[in-house]
Amino acid sequence: MNSNFITMSNIDYFKFENKDLDFPVYDKNPHIPKSGWIVLLIAMFAGFIMQGITGNEMIDAIFFCFIILIPLLYYLKWDYKALFQKPKAKEIGLAVALFVGYMIYSIVLGSVLDYFAFTATSPIEGVTITAASIPPLLFSLMGEELVKLIPFLFFLRLFYKYSNNRKLSIVAAMLLVMLFFAMLHLMDLHSLPSVLLMQGLGSIFEFYGYIKTKNVFISYITHLCTDAFIFAMIVVGFV
Repeated sequence: MNSNFITMSNIDYFKFENKDLDFPVYDKNPHIPKSGWIVLLIAMFAGFIMQGITGNEMIDAIFFCFIILIPLLYYLKWDYKALFQKPKAKEIGLAVALFVGYMIYSIVLGSVLDYFAFTATSPIEGVTITAASIPPLLFSLMGEELVKLIPFLFFLRLFYKYSNNRKLSIVAAMLLVMLFFAMLHLMDLHSLPSVLLMQGLGSIFEFYGYIKTKNVFISYITHLCTDAFIFAMIVVGFV
């Protein structure tokens, strides 16, 4: 076995990672120029702006997803396998287990927040839910995963460029994106503890699935299970 591979496996990878795959971009694999990052950031915000613009939930969700996905694939030289692989059975099991873990986490944490008079924010706060709201999740939640992925890859590239420390770069990039994702859900200062813990720190379940497998489908399945479950509970009147 190549000694460089052994060094990379033992030092630069976390023990839980799939060492047969790696994140794209951060080690110039491939290189994205500064102009490309600007385009990707603009695409993220354009995707958000497009939500609600047509009045059709499905069309808006499709726009949101593909406005972000197409430029990202372009800069990855259309190598879709850098983002997506066919999930293995055990990976799907992992995604479902992470969904269950998040639900337990959110129930326990929600009780703690309520005890201290901080209202726990829902992942779907402020959304009118009907049965027709569930199919658009297939696209809108992939859009949300890409909204986390692009800044994660950007910060991973930035930190790795100056530190040459893969583990440190992953952790730093993940924490910054968790904070960013939390702020996207912030309604007022009173909800700050809730969004930091529920939407911010809570996204560690999805991050774990992605970092372990390097497969966006795994974090997506976890996210999809979470929101679909909550949507379904609302539709049938349990929430």
